[in-house]
Amino acid sequence: MPHKITLTGSATGPLREYDRYVAFDMREKGSPSAPKGLKKSTFISYTVFVAKKAFNKTGLTKKSIMHEKILIQGEPTLDIPIDECPGEVGVICFQITVLPNKNDKEKNESDAKKEPKQEASAPSDGQKNNESTNQEEAQVPVSQPVAKEEKKNAETVQPEVKEKPVQEKKAAPQKKQLPIQPKGTQDVVNFEEIIVPEAFLKTRPNPEKTQKVIDFVKRTGHLDEPLTIEKGSKVLKDGYRRYVVAKTVKMDKVPVVYEYQK
Repeated sequence: MPHKITLTGSATGPLREYDRYVAFDMREKGSPSAPKGLKKSTFISYTVFVAKKAFNKTGLTKKSIMHEKILIQGEPTLDIPIDECPGEVGVICFQITVLPNKNDKEKNESDAKKEPKQEASAPSDGQKNNESTNQEEAQVPVSQPVAKEEKKNAETVQPEVKEKPVQEKKAAPQKKQLPIQPKGTQDVVNFEEIIVPEAFLKTRPNPEKTQKVIDFVKRTGHLDEPLTIEKGSKVLKDGYRRYVVAKTVKMDKVPVVYEYQK
């Protein structure tokens, strides 16, 4: 009998699109207590694979999947390459459901309570008529000197109103700040230009350590250390784990340190 697995939470990594399916990472807490003598698991990382048709029916997008709470039902798998499955366990999704947000429920309930009060406080037709008659009685014809003074005041106020949008336009443009790079970075190169030797491709970095680097990139926006590449050929010499992380989070450029050819 195949095993079944159920996950709840939000995506911890960006949505990755393939030909017929999409993939994203999730994380759940491990066992709070373990048998005596065994190590406790803090969390378990999963990579979920969903068919594009099923994913599109949910109405989720690349941005909303990071904030919406979702329910995943499927089967675990360990037969997917590390490049497509950075999580410790892969999950083939049979059903994906978007769970309602508690904040949205509370807001809808408060709006429903406010509507009857607003209807009760609306003025009746008789009150409206009384207010209009009172306003007409209060209006007294203004003499010509007073009218001239009001025109002068209006003319003096208008230039100030015109000057405000100009000041706002000047303050709008801001200089773009360059991304922060890790200590020791000598250069920043395109990710696609780096050549990975076959010896690295045959290895699989530790999933726990890889997840820690992924969490660091999400928190800071950059790698914890630069990659070491050969000057000229751009062959990767050291930092294959960070190379895998950069590929997972789809970084266009990566920081490097050069190792010169002998």
